[in-house]
Amino acid sequence: MAERSTAAVDVADTSGEQSLAAEADQSTADGVANNRERDTDSDEAQESAGTEVSGKVSPPELHSGHKLAGRYRLEECVTRLDGFSSWRAVDEKLRRAVGVHVLPAEHTRARSVLAAARSSALLGDPRFVQVLDAVEDDDLVYVVHEWLPDATELTALLAAGPLEVYDAYQMVSQVASAMAAAHREGLAHLRLNPNAVLRTSTGQWRIRGLAVNAALRGISSDTPQRTDTEAIGALLYAALTQRWPYENDAHGLSGLPKDLGLIPPDQVRAGVHRGLSELTMRALANDGATASRHESPCTTPEELVKAIGEMPRIRPPEPAFTTPPEYQHTTYQQGTYGRPAPHPGVTQAVPAPPPPLQSRTGKALKWGVSALLIAALGLGSWQLADALMDRGGKADDQNRTQTTDSDDKGPKKPVSGKPIAISGARDFDPLGDQSEKPSEIGNVYDDSTATYWQTDYYLSSDFGRLKSGVGVILDLGKAQRVGKVTVTFVGETSVELRAASADAQSEPTSLDSYGKVAEGSGTTVVLKPDKTLKSRYLLVWLTDLPMQANGQWRGRLADIKVTS
Repeated sequence: MAERSTAAVDVADTSGEQSLAAEADQSTADGVANNRERDTDSDEAQESAGTEVSGKVSPPELHSGHKLAGRYRLEECVTRLDGFSSWRAVDEKLRRAVGVHVLPAEHTRARSVLAAARSSALLGDPRFVQVLDAVEDDDLVYVVHEWLPDATELTALLAAGPLEVYDAYQMVSQVASAMAAAHREGLAHLRLNPNAVLRTSTGQWRIRGLAVNAALRGISSDTPQRTDTEAIGALLYAALTQRWPYENDAHGLSGLPKDLGLIPPDQVRAGVHRGLSELTMRALANDGATASRHESPCTTPEELVKAIGEMPRIRPPEPAFTTPPEYQHTTYQQGTYGRPAPHPGVTQAVPAPPPPLQSRTGKALKWGVSALLIAALGLGSWQLADALMDRGGKADDQNRTQTTDSDDKGPKKPVSGKPIAISGARDFDPLGDQSEKPSEIGNVYDDSTATYWQTDYYLSSDFGRLKSGVGVILDLGKAQRVGKVTVTFVGETSVELRAASADAQSEPTSLDSYGKVAEGSGTTVVLKPDKTLKSRYLLVWLTDLPMQANGQWRGRLADIKVTS
């Protein structure tokens, strides 16, 4: 039995991700031209013909219900191609859904797949679908990755039409910044297409198959940064126009008319955002041959991120206001309450009044009863007046005191120490190139210290000198007087409390917009501003992280309480 080896993974991360789509591609690609060709509908035939060992290595005999390592139970095969297969599976140990790629240990790509999976796992960036395990066991090599049941492929989103401008802007921003971070660590994707980009139910964009998808198919490139940058441009082109920017149809999208060449998105479809159209061309024409007349081409994801940052920020659309229905006056038909009115033309019998008392006895009884009632009322009024006279002095004093207090002291001051509700929160990274576990952000104000929001891993307590810190922005719903903020961490952490100005109409997006008002360190830190603080937006800013058991540094924020 071959020695079992696993990738460094974080089993605390949430699970999930759809497996690779059942589309195939040619096995080799070199440079931008080949990158364009391998996304066509004829990919499967090209890959089968160009594979070194496609006829020599047969797929492993696997079936639904088969277990790997006595833990991963295979449920459904979603891809079976060229000696490897991809499955939806269940991790019975952690009771979660996972995806699994399986190929024979003697496959010529087995070693490169293991190496790619381990490199991807070490990156630990939450914007990528995480590799959870990479194993060589007996005669099999398999890679276990997240399965996201709440995520939708960009392919499926585009089947309904082009994306809205803000959604397309968010997609290209998040994908470009994620790929820039990956390339800084020496990792490329080389298979970045609409099947590899997912949008979660929270609106975050995730990328699957970093390095692994290309290794499974034997794809490489002499210019990986240019290849991935052009792929991002193709994604944006498809998002804006619902067309694939090459002549061949691919990923359920129609290609451009033949012999027309690459034309800008705003010439393909009316109403396309001009700035995003120009950005698309800068990424697609990254060899400089057909670059924009006014802008230089983007040849790396880092240059693309910079170009996006120089654009005017695209705001989310205002929520649509629905006019309430007109008020309907209720008409009551004449009749007895609780009973239906008679139909027109129907005559009801009117009850006759009782006959009056005409006898002398009846008249005498009526006058007697009236006299008794008048006497009772007079006696009651006298007793009530007497009681009020006895207590009048005291009542007058109290009334005067209360009136004086109300008039002299004016409006009451806000009660100190009153809890302030947090209406929303989001993770905040000053570099704008990384989301720090956005799906866990609700844990910081769920009134429980058993759950937490956490940062990514870093190589030192000061964030590997990459940035000055990361944090969480709190939205209090409106500008309020803040007396203190109590923060609970898992592990001793240094933290600052920063606040936006009281007149901020929207959430500031730069660190400079939040002034420091308090700081501290520990596991439970009480942050009290020196001066009176009124603000709607607060920033809990982590500046020094605790070391974890694996020798790396990570912050975990369990709870935040804001009081007046």
